[in-house]
Amino acid sequence: MKILWTDGSAEPNPGPGGFAVIEVIGGEAKPVVLGKEEESTNIRMEGKALIEAMKYAGEQGCEIHTDSEFWINVLKKWAPTWESNGWKKKSGPIKNLEIVKELWQLYHKYPVSLHWVKGHVGIEFNELADEWANRARAGATIDKL
Repeated sequence: MKILWTDGSAEPNPGPGGFAVIEVIGGEAKPVVLGKEEESTNIRMEGKALIEAMKYAGEQGCEIHTDSEFWINVLKKWAPTWESNGWKKKSGPIKNLEIVKELWQLYHKYPVSLHWVKGHVGIEFNELADEWANRARAGATIDKL
């Protein structure tokens, strides 16, 4: 099972956004997926990072560490109800529904274990994922590393 760390960023929020997926092997970490959107939000970028982490790991499965409590709640608490209600919630439309649906599908397709970590408190690989998300927002790509 792959060990992955994800993060997303937008500056300003909303504004240009970037995300990163970092793989840790034997205590060493490297970015394996980077992406960006010209106009985005922190939430969108965090969700995109999780999507790409699940796709990257595929059938092998992964343990994902993220500081996005929001997306963990989407997958573990809210999406089951939203799906049973035809992808609607009582208070109105679901924001970023395309990301929600894709994440939900991947979460059930592949073996995934989600782990929340507090962001911006000096956790080494979380800080590295944040750094690479910001680099991706600025234009860094995997093929140019």
